[in-house]
Amino acid sequence: MATSFWSPVQLSIEIASVSVIWVFILGLFFGKVMANKKFRGKVFLDTIFLLPLVLPPTVVGFLLIIIFGRNSPVGQLIDWVFKQPVMFTWWAAVIASTVVAFPLMYQSSRTGFEAIDEDIENAARVDGANEFKLFLLVSVPLALRAIISGAILSFARALGEFGATLMFAGNIPDKTQTIPTAIFVAIDSGNMELAWLWVTSMIVISLLMLICVHLIKL
Repeated sequence: MATSFWSPVQLSIEIASVSVIWVFILGLFFGKVMANKKFRGKVFLDTIFLLPLVLPPTVVGFLLIIIFGRNSPVGQLIDWVFKQPVMFTWWAAVIASTVVAFPLMYQSSRTGFEAIDEDIENAARVDGANEFKLFLLVSVPLALRAIISGAILSFARALGEFGATLMFAGNIPDKTQTIPTAIFVAIDSGNMELAWLWVTSMIVISLLMLICVHLIKL
């Protein structure tokens, strides 16, 4: 019981942790770009970034299969470089979690950067700060609450991802079976005791994440 319970928990935390690193980097970069730049097609690009937030997870999973499947150029390149396809691997679960969690980090960081007074950033430029120093030493600290909130929500979203992960990474015990897919299998097999343990763990983790977000905003 203990082994079967902890394996999906450990996998979920590992996958969500790696996913949130990618989400954090990409969300900060694109959040900053979209907050300060005006260019043709910005609305379209913003819509694309937020699309995984409203698309059904199964649609996201289907698109990932199309993009990274063995018949696609990307899938064939991955197969040639790594000598194996990415589908139904640990990294497939990371990719799925990253895609569905990215909009939360992107939206939070963009909102945080948009709230910064432009006069403060311009003053830093006048004092000689280049764009990298401005971003790292001025913009990020001023938007830190929004950034941390976005990272926490992204981690919680990655941890709870089900549909896209099931389609793209599968449900392989000790390899790609996360808590949500494990709950599905437990209920399907009638193991309600184990299902309740995983459900309770997800509720507790989610509550802690939301509490952290609220405390940061105080």
